[in-house]
Amino acid sequence: MPPPDAWLFPLTLFAALGCGLMGGVFLAFSSVVMQALARLPAPSGMAAMQSINLTVIGSLFLMLFMLTALACGVLGLSVLLRWQGAFSAYVLAGGVLYLVGNLGVTLVCNVPLNNALAPLDASSTEAARVWSDYVVSWTRWNHLRAVTGLAAALSLTLALCEWHGAHIG
Repeated sequence: MPPPDAWLFPLTLFAALGCGLMGGVFLAFSSVVMQALARLPAPSGMAAMQSINLTVIGSLFLMLFMLTALACGVLGLSVLLRWQGAFSAYVLAGGVLYLVGNLGVTLVCNVPLNNALAPLDASSTEAARVWSDYVVSWTRWNHLRAVTGLAAALSLTLALCEWHGAHIG
């Protein structure tokens, strides 16, 4: 069995890249895709979002999103079991930011909004009202996912810098 350090660096690197990628995707989605969907007539924007929500299931995006969460969880547990100073603090902060701010917000906020949108007929009058509220609320939560994903990536990158300094210097 390799020493713990043998897997800590690559797993932390993977988590940092995954967090940064997810934060960037969420930022692009909030600032471009949701803005474009909001400009469309309500039935068109809503139907497009319903299609996006179906497409994300089983996608490469979802796999990377979940693998990043798994990596953050494993890293968080490992540093709690074997604390290594600043490296561990940065890893734990990054893991918590991603698990709470990305996975948690997704499960508690964005997914329920998506589930409420899914069964609606996009051409109904009720749908237009729901869509208007959905765009504002969903985008707000997505902004939070973007910020926490990028902050997690920064924290994990700082952990890698600490690891490098401790093991090279």
